[in-house]
Amino acid sequence: MIQAGDTLANPVTKERMTFLKTAAETNGEYVLIELSAAPGAVVAAAHVHPSQTETFEVVSGTLAAKLGRKQVEARAGDVVVVPPRVAHKWWNAGEDTLVFRCEVRPALGFEQLIETMFGLAADGKTSKKGMPNPLRLAVIANHHLDDVQLPVAPRWLQQAALALGAPLGRLLGYTPQYVPTGVPVSAPTS
Repeated sequence: MIQAGDTLANPVTKERMTFLKTAAETNGEYVLIELSAAPGAVVAAAHVHPSQTETFEVVSGTLAAKLGRKQVEARAGDVVVVPPRVAHKWWNAGEDTLVFRCEVRPALGFEQLIETMFGLAADGKTSKKGMPNPLRLAVIANHHLDDVQLPVAPRWLQQAALALGAPLGRLLGYTPQYVPTGVPVSAPTS
């Protein structure tokens, strides 16, 4: 279970995420994280949150994001809000480390999803883009359909595909939550 101060790293996407406020602390209202992204870092895939709002506040560096068909750049002090049902992806558009705070509201299963995806990447169980194999991904995506969806296919089509893939993935022993071999890294103290 994620606790405030826990830091998870994704070596594939070059992200390092520290949890500042957890769902347990906010009664599920939101999760607040601080994310450091090395030069060249990019979120694993474009996605949509059906009922969550993401608010990014840039601390340092340059955040580039594609929100629907619009591309934006944000620097220190800028805030980017991604409403529910808006397809988006982000990346570090600068030559320095990007640091931003992100509030995900409501929390839903965000923490579990991040712990699973980052854990798989840290244990070498993802592609070069940070995605697990299709059957493992089907199990995870089926469980987190209220948290995240693909922007390219309607929900009903994704549900139909996952209704086929997820049971096959479960037969192979995949579960919606991956327990990484390591433990969360403590946040650095200054």
